Amino acid sequence: MFIWVFHRVTGLLLIGLLAIKFLTSFFLMTKAQKPDWALLLHTNPLTDTLLIVAGVYHAFYGLRTVVIDLGLRKEKLLFWIFTGLGTLVAAALLVIYYTRNY
Repeated sequence: MFIWVFHRVTGLLLIGLLAIKFLTSFFLMTKAQKPDWALLLHTNPLTDTLLIVAGVYHAFYGLRTVVIDLGLRKEKLLFWIFTGLGTLVAAALLVIYYTRNY
């Protein structure tokens, strides 16, 4: 039950975070005078971190659901496998994100 709720919450969170990214990029690309609020939201590392983590876990728990729908019924084992994979991938992407130098 936890995975089902978490998958739905991360889906809604992704919709909100992507809407913020698209909206702020629109304001930053089209205006001669760039609004401070758009620049602050678009370059905020917390927004990017939430976007990476929510996206990774949402994707992996979606894959878990697909595997269960295909007939594998070891739900507890699949939970730990996909949680571990999600943690590794999210950690790797966050390391890449925070160590980039451009």
